[in-house]
Amino acid sequence: MALCAAARPLQSTRNALGRFFKQSSTFSSNASNPQEEEIRQKLRLFSGGSIDLRKQESGIAVMTVNNPALKNAFSGSMMIELEERVSELETWTEGKGLIVQGAAGMFCSGSDLNAVRAISNPQDGVEMCKFMQKTLTRLLRLPLISVALVEGKALGGGAELTTACDFRLMTSDAVIQFVHKHMGLVPGWGGAARLVRIVGSQNALKLLGGATKVDPHLGRQIGLVDEVLSSPLASESSLVKAEEWLSQFTKGSAPVIRAIKNVVVSGRELPLEEALRTEKYIFGTVWGGPANLEALARNTKHK
Repeated sequence: MALCAAARPLQSTRNALGRFFKQSSTFSSNASNPQEEEIRQKLRLFSGGSIDLRKQESGIAVMTVNNPALKNAFSGSMMIELEERVSELETWTEGKGLIVQGAAGMFCSGSDLNAVRAISNPQDGVEMCKFMQKTLTRLLRLPLISVALVEGKALGGGAELTTACDFRLMTSDAVIQFVHKHMGLVPGWGGAARLVRIVGSQNALKLLGGATKVDPHLGRQIGLVDEVLSSPLASESSLVKAEEWLSQFTKGSAPVIRAIKNVVVSGRELPLEEALRTEKYIFGTVWGGPANLEALARNTKHK
């Protein structure tokens, strides 16, 4: 039976939303093609370190890149674990925020060179690149407001990881550096494309072409860094300060915070008309919801 005229716009909007959040079924699906499964098997051979995830009652999760012996470089098994942690966060309906940090005061030094050498042929390199691009794209699209907490150094793939978060916070002595040029490479985990969107093409060219060390001052100047954390007191940590900073954006009900993130993602990634339809649909999911009705009862808008 044909849809009635009144139902068509709603159905069209639902379809647009479905296309947007499922357009990357290749990004979010657990199904793997043969090439992806092959690179998974190869990555698993290079173990070490872990990607730890702690979900808190506050709705803010903390994900830690944990491989201090290698300055938190990604081993092959850690790349697989990162995908698993992102999958877990995609289904965390109570979640509102995410902090990505490195263990032991060091953010991440990129890839473990032992794994890189073992898959140095172009075909494996491209498959690894595709795998990490998909994982970091899913990380950026999470319905959680995300922050990279950069302590120590974020180098190479670690610098790319920072761009897969909504915000970047740095401690006063931290450095972000896209060192790919020194390795005879360019970013392959999607970091260049995301960097251009964050700082513009000219600044991105300078950072990549010069392998420039980005300290907090330069980071703030070009828009790569959103906040510089002052030295923490003995009774607190940079993580505590990062949680305090993030909480200003995650106060409120989880459905509303998640809806806010989703409309921003759709506005960033979809053509305008489709983004508008998606925004209208997401608006409908919270209009008349518990948070909306409670705010109306309190007459919040006019206070």
